[in-house]
Amino acid sequence: MKTGRLHQRPVTPLLHLLFLLSLITAVVTGASGIRAQEPDTVSAVTQERVGKLDQERIALAREYLRDNPISPPDTSSPRATLESFVYIMNEVNTLWMSVRDSYDNSNRLFLSDEEQEKLVLVEALLSKAAQTFDLSDIPVTSRENASVEIALQLQEILDRIPAPLFEDIPGSPAGSSNKTGDQSSLPEHWTIPGTSITLIRQDTGERHGQYLFSKSSVERIPEDYAVVRVLPIKADRGEDLFEYYIYTPGNLVAPLWYDVIEAGPNFLHQHFADQAYWQWLALIGLFAVYAIALGYYVRWRRMRAVSVHEGTRIVHAILNPILVILAASLFRYLCEDQINITGTPLVAIGTVSTAIIWSATAWMVYQILQLFYVWFSSSSGAARDGLDVSLLRTGFRVFSLGIALIVLGYGATQIGIPIYGVIAGLGVGGLAIALAAQPTIENLIGGIILYADRMVRVGEFCQFDDLAGTVESIGIRSTRIRALDRTLITVANADLAKRKIINYSYRDQFHFRHKLGLRYETSQKALKRVLAAIHVYLEAHDKVVEDPLRVRLISFDDYAVTVDVYAYVQASNMADFLEIQEELLFGIREIVETNGSEIAYPSSTVYLSRDKGLQDGQAAGDSSPAGDNGETQAA
Repeated sequence: MKTGRLHQRPVTPLLHLLFLLSLITAVVTGASGIRAQEPDTVSAVTQERVGKLDQERIALAREYLRDNPISPPDTSSPRATLESFVYIMNEVNTLWMSVRDSYDNSNRLFLSDEEQEKLVLVEALLSKAAQTFDLSDIPVTSRENASVEIALQLQEILDRIPAPLFEDIPGSPAGSSNKTGDQSSLPEHWTIPGTSITLIRQDTGERHGQYLFSKSSVERIPEDYAVVRVLPIKADRGEDLFEYYIYTPGNLVAPLWYDVIEAGPNFLHQHFADQAYWQWLALIGLFAVYAIALGYYVRWRRMRAVSVHEGTRIVHAILNPILVILAASLFRYLCEDQINITGTPLVAIGTVSTAIIWSATAWMVYQILQLFYVWFSSSSGAARDGLDVSLLRTGFRVFSLGIALIVLGYGATQIGIPIYGVIAGLGVGGLAIALAAQPTIENLIGGIILYADRMVRVGEFCQFDDLAGTVESIGIRSTRIRALDRTLITVANADLAKRKIINYSYRDQFHFRHKLGLRYETSQKALKRVLAAIHVYLEAHDKVVEDPLRVRLISFDDYAVTVDVYAYVQASNMADFLEIQEELLFGIREIVETNGSEIAYPSSTVYLSRDKGLQDGQAAGDSSPAGDNGETQAA
């Protein structure tokens, strides 16, 4: 229903009294029906019961009602509730019919400002009349439109049954100030004679102690109306306003284009399932248009190129739920305010469209929060630089998902799903879910451990027992590692947290240690010059740490004199270290060659000499062979 802003006059005790008198006057007028006659007509019976009350006060009371349509109806007793409903619906009929007749006789395309203001009053009064019903069994999303139909159907039922005397209904009249001590003497419920329509006192909730048309009565009103609709109308001008409301398009007043349908074939005005044939055809046509539009849109989306920028992709993803919300809202507007679908199809359309709208809203909220992440992660600043990108992404995803679920849960309450009961049921079944999802929960906890202990981060090079590579992403369940051969390895977080992890990216200094093999021909003086020159060279380099730093002769090996060079190099990553190490090695070789030595390589040397024979004192009986010449070989 449309809503509007109404001018509200100050409420005074006099106006309350006038309102009470007008209610009493309205409900007793007309011996043939329960509804009062036209506002300007007062019967003889009315004159007798009103007594000395003048019609000016009654007019002021009616004016007060019109200027204050959002004031709650009096539901303090069965009589007050029924009187309130009757009088409100009388005002609705008066205003509604005046607007319809004025518009039909004008041949204007649109309603005038005055007519629109009157329709706003009609809608507000209909909402006020709906406050006399217990509508708790009707989904919130369909409650407003369904309450209008129920009010109009109840009005037509009361027009076709024998009118009860208000004096015989328990309780004080509507607006009566003499209510103290009256609640205890009132019955728990009261039924309109000859019907199953019952007024029940509410025991719980915000409307505790008020008398409302019961939930079962509200449910039976459409069935009762279907039974009595064939009976003659006793109390009004002979027109069934409910039929006019449900079988004509537009909001309360049929637009001019309805004349085309009225001039069409007669079968278009035949009824099926509380809808005219033309309404069913219009609904089917609307479904067909939406199906064709959806097919073309999906095809167009598939043909478009996907952007390489994550932010652009998310913006495009946000457009999808926005279009879904607009399309569902437009569909509901056309069904409710133009085609004017009513009854059970209206409830179904309202429920499905609301579910689609809230689901798309949750989807949109999730994508918007992801867009915030992309904006934050791409911006510069110390706040962003101090955060782990992977942790930030996972945190945003979890937060976005939580907010989206809250939005979706609220939308579920709008279509009548008891979300709090569902949550309680999930608590009962939580143990079974936890057992079934034990590996997933274990991996989730493993991922939290990786984040909490800050073992690894995205982009770091690490060794995990038998594998090594660069961490590409750390998700809720698993971690992806790009190995040295460029293969992508996925490891469960729980498994990774148990492994021995060597993180090379945390090194602040790289170890520079090499053993130089110099030729044996290098003289002692030259060797000392080489050691001193290398030490000075490393000490003077801005990337080499001064302590510890040593260059020492450590051994005489098989084919070389071995010198140990030991130092640490300041570098931010492996690539920088390799570049510095290359520079140092070139410099060391140049020093070796400049100071009269060379790098040794594996070789063998053969020395030839004459054998000196037996030594003096050798045993005479020694029969060891001796030659004139011999060879000694040294390597």
